[in-house]
Amino acid sequence: MGQAVCLALADLGIAVTALDRQAGPCAANVRHHTCDVTSPEQVADALSDAKGRWGAARIVVNCAGIGKSARVLGRGGVHDLALFENVMRINLLGTFNVLRLAAEQMQHLPTLVNGDRGIIVNTASIAAFDGQVGQAAYAASKAGVVGMTLPLARELGRVGIRVVTICPGLFKTPMVDAHVNDTVLDGLLTSAAWPPRAGDPREFADMVLAVIRNRMVNGETIRLDGGLRMPAL
Repeated sequence: MGQAVCLALADLGIAVTALDRQAGPCAANVRHHTCDVTSPEQVADALSDAKGRWGAARIVVNCAGIGKSARVLGRGGVHDLALFENVMRINLLGTFNVLRLAAEQMQHLPTLVNGDRGIIVNTASIAAFDGQVGQAAYAASKAGVVGMTLPLARELGRVGIRVVTICPGLFKTPMVDAHVNDTVLDGLLTSAAWPPRAGDPREFADMVLAVIRNRMVNGETIRLDGGLRMPAL
């Protein structure tokens, strides 16, 4: 989904810096910076490099995340604490790390004609509300992203920065492909209202662009799931 957002922004002529552990899409105005989003030093370096090249970012989209699952009382023993910590670090702490350092730069940008300075869009998941058995770590991390949305919007709104969170349902991404086979995926999607299919990452990018364009969307968490409600198992 992050790749789709990069390409969608690049297609509009916007200069993009992608922070990731590995290279991503190729486009004339997309620059890749190898980065661990949980590292204050690496993120600060990446943002500094982007600022020197194109100026401080007015648009920040957080998509980094992992989806490891485990039961608290599993067949192999009790839930590994290190696994829980790792999921929280990447999904929640990594998101907060990027947004706090980006906001630090963004606050000093000159305001646009409408008084705005920028927007931060975070990615959570419908698991924040419909977490399944085995998703304690993942659901908690995404619920944390949802929970900080309004407080951040209230604080950063004072300097003209909006904060919005999007909660995707099941999308055709490498993470979903790695953890959910087609049979299970089709079974889960039978409970979707419409359309009864996995989302396309480009549809996520479309929502990001819509949120960026509509200045009245702020402090909000948006489900993007075709009306899907996940079952317990």
